Amino acid sequence: MASEPGRAPSATTHVRTVADGVTRVFAWEEGARIEVRNLGGEIVVEANAAGLRTLAGHLLTLARDGTPDGTHLHLEEGNGLEAGSVGLVLERCDDA
Repeated sequence: MASEPGRAPSATTHVRTVADGVTRVFAWEEGARIEVRNLGGEIVVEANAAGLRTLAGHLLTLARDGTPDGTHLHLEEGNGLEAGSVGLVLERCDDA
């Protein structure tokens, strides 16, 4: 997705996922920067304002009515996250 390793996808990048016939689109805001670090006992998600809005949009997309349980998005270094980031999976799970 990213044009340069360690850079967020451009604002024109949209990821479509289809589950149970429902299409969801994940989009990146221009200039989004998101880094995820594992500090042992805690995970730190550090992002600029555009990155935070992008993550919020991803979460709202997953929360939409009709989104099937298990729908998820993988973010990794060079694929939505900054260089040096650990992977992050955003997943909807409606099971208690």
